[in-house]
Amino acid sequence: MSRENFARTHASVETLHEFLLAGARLTPDKPAVIQAVGGEVGSISYRQLAQRVDGYAAALDELGLDIGDRVILESDTTPTAIAVFLACSSLGLTFIPVSPETPAQRLALIAESTAAALHLQPVDGRRDGVPTSLGTARFGPDGIQVERTPAPRTRHRRELVPTDPAYMIFTSGTTGRPKGVVMSHRGVLAFFRGMLRHGIVSAEDRVATTSPLQFDFSLLDIGLALGSGAAVVPVPRSLLRWPRRFVQFLADSGATQVNGVPSIWRGVLRHEFAGLAALGEQIRGVLYSGENFPLPEMRELQRALPHARVVNCFGSSESIAASFTDVPNPLPDDIDRISIGHAHPGAEMLLIDEDGRPVDSPGVIGQIHLRSAALFHGYWNDPEATAAALVPDPLNPATGQVVFRTGDLAYRGEGGELYFTGRADSLVKVRGNRVELGEVERRVREFPGITGAAALMLPQEGKDPVLAAFVVLDEGVTGVEEMELGAFCLEALPDYMVPQQVRVIDELPVNANGKIDRRALAERAGQPAQR
Repeated sequence: MSRENFARTHASVETLHEFLLAGARLTPDKPAVIQAVGGEVGSISYRQLAQRVDGYAAALDELGLDIGDRVILESDTTPTAIAVFLACSSLGLTFIPVSPETPAQRLALIAESTAAALHLQPVDGRRDGVPTSLGTARFGPDGIQVERTPAPRTRHRRELVPTDPAYMIFTSGTTGRPKGVVMSHRGVLAFFRGMLRHGIVSAEDRVATTSPLQFDFSLLDIGLALGSGAAVVPVPRSLLRWPRRFVQFLADSGATQVNGVPSIWRGVLRHEFAGLAALGEQIRGVLYSGENFPLPEMRELQRALPHARVVNCFGSSESIAASFTDVPNPLPDDIDRISIGHAHPGAEMLLIDEDGRPVDSPGVIGQIHLRSAALFHGYWNDPEATAAALVPDPLNPATGQVVFRTGDLAYRGEGGELYFTGRADSLVKVRGNRVELGEVERRVREFPGITGAAALMLPQEGKDPVLAAFVVLDEGVTGVEEMELGAFCLEALPDYMVPQQVRVIDELPVNANGKIDRRALAERAGQPAQR
């Protein structure tokens, strides 16, 4: 089936499930999902995936939930999890993906803040003690088993419309509470359509996805694969820690495209280079996102996979992504930064200076403002944060149109392409995950004996940057036990948000505005940590 036939079919659909299940009508017997079970690799066809979606939807529909009700989906990326979120989509239920490793406190906070109706997990899920406000059910190849029926709801809606929320991704928040990014069916489809115009994969590809389901990069991968009539290959999370097993899985599954954050390649390039190079004829493409790809490692990747097309995907959850840029192959010797290019078709990235004026000159840094039909609705129940992010179009404010003020800083090259330089706020990336330093600081300050805290990323020679916490202790407290603080943080935060270094200082430096001076802290970082 040609890409053109899929494009024509997609032009007539308006919801997420219709878009991703087009293959069930066009190529029903082709593999949709490649799965690994007990060391064996098998597949689920588009017809089988659609049948599973229908079965899940029928079971969920009996619960009496209304269009717009929230459903928490706690799972890794699996064929059954994909079918569940498509079933939610078909009923107009807003699914909220979370990781099985999500701390209980964080899950409870998400459930409470969204007034979620139902918690779904696989039949072998390990989550106990789900908040009693939620109905609970488990899903597997044989269907959905309801354990606790959701509280009775009244159905007010009859028709799912494209502007309804499709899903909600929770990211780190500046206030110390997770922040829900609400994306509509229309928004996610606008993004998928723009992405597919890059022709990154064909219907014959197998797209390996390495991202956890609650990281919207996984939804990008699923959309890239199923939206192209290709197959998606969820890589079991446990394999990513073992380079040889990871490479063997890619070989066994026949993956032709591998997507993920740059750090998934670090161990492979160091310890399994020959095994990866042996897949040079099989792997035709690599797409990365979430963090910068170190140039020495990019050169090694290109040396191992000399014929692979490498694409730099740049953006954030509020629009899923903003651009797709081919990395030069080979990478020129004199290059010091990889471009993020231009926005994907159907979108535009503007640079705006601190006075709200457009930046057009090469080399001048401005903040990226994204104009796109693929923008999020807003942050769940947070109109203040939404208003700060979705701002009037600085070029034509009278129109009422809004653009997304991303917080990303960049400058233009001589050809108009953009180069990302950093953030204008306290958001950082840890292993591809967005982390608001304020949320880390809030939790650290709650630890007994700590009166003040500041977090920042510290660079390390030849290694990934490390998340560090600088703390001020209460009077009379002489020290802090890092392992105890780490365990305390893990009760409420994902592991990637737990500080890897703790440094005790007498006081936190502040700038002229009375805010924590992170630059001054970074200058102190070269000093030995005080105990």
